[in-house]
Amino acid sequence: MSILVDQDTRLIVQGITGRDGSFHARQMLNYGTKVVGGVTPGKGGQTFEGLPVFETVREAVKETSANATVIYVPAKFAAAAAMEAIEEGLPLVVCITEGIPVLDMVEVYHAAKRKGCVLIGPNCPGVISPGKSKVGIMPGPIHKPGRAGVISRSGTLTYEIVNALTVRGVGQSTCIGVGGDPIVGAGFLDLLPMFEQDDETDAVVLVGEIGGDEEERAAVLIKERISKPVFAYIVGQTAPEGKRMGHAGAIVSGGAGTAESKIKAFTEAGVPVAKTIDDLADTVAKR
Repeated sequence: MSILVDQDTRLIVQGITGRDGSFHARQMLNYGTKVVGGVTPGKGGQTFEGLPVFETVREAVKETSANATVIYVPAKFAAAAAMEAIEEGLPLVVCITEGIPVLDMVEVYHAAKRKGCVLIGPNCPGVISPGKSKVGIMPGPIHKPGRAGVISRSGTLTYEIVNALTVRGVGQSTCIGVGGDPIVGAGFLDLLPMFEQDDETDAVVLVGEIGGDEEERAAVLIKERISKPVFAYIVGQTAPEGKRMGHAGAIVSGGAGTAESKIKAFTEAGVPVAKTIDDLADTVAKR
């Protein structure tokens, strides 16, 4: 089955005529994703690679029966773009944009929860169900269809881990980059139960990082409700306190959000935590 996206996903691209949107729209089309149109205010009526471009998400959904959107819109407009998609009732909104103000994202987060929308991102690489659909910027060739789910707060490190799994013959059901901002949509607590219910996922690889308490809360959930094996890796184990490491959300502050607390929580929940990417991939492959 996979989760979130598959061969039935009908995708629109918000910002399809921009530099990033046009490049990645072509990549998604080449992968086989069913991109059915795009949205760029002021360019409605144009076409992109034979696909219609609409003024609004409402028009795009009405004309294409889209059930998902991906957002490649500059940061100062991206929150409004996400709100537009959420208000139109799209069940999946993937926001790639980096640098959206935190207060704007608070509004978007709560709007998505009210509408029952699965929001992935912002500041994320997106979602891919290998061989079925790619929504975002993940490199398709390193992925392989299989039965391991991947959820990651990191972006490019996800690619390293997926490649290590693929090299060892471990394919993936769905890979999700949830984003590294302080406020993101769906996280470990939302996605782990989806993998638990997916009959084509046998195990889950969870890639956490310093900052926040998402991993600690995920460990509690795993111990209480997840029966499938989970394997973890924590990024930022050598980061100094008070220093932001790459992601806006990856900061240890006041002693909270340390790698040690996350590793301890997972270990107590029976989740093996790897020290290196190769160790992680080897452990998953052996199991």
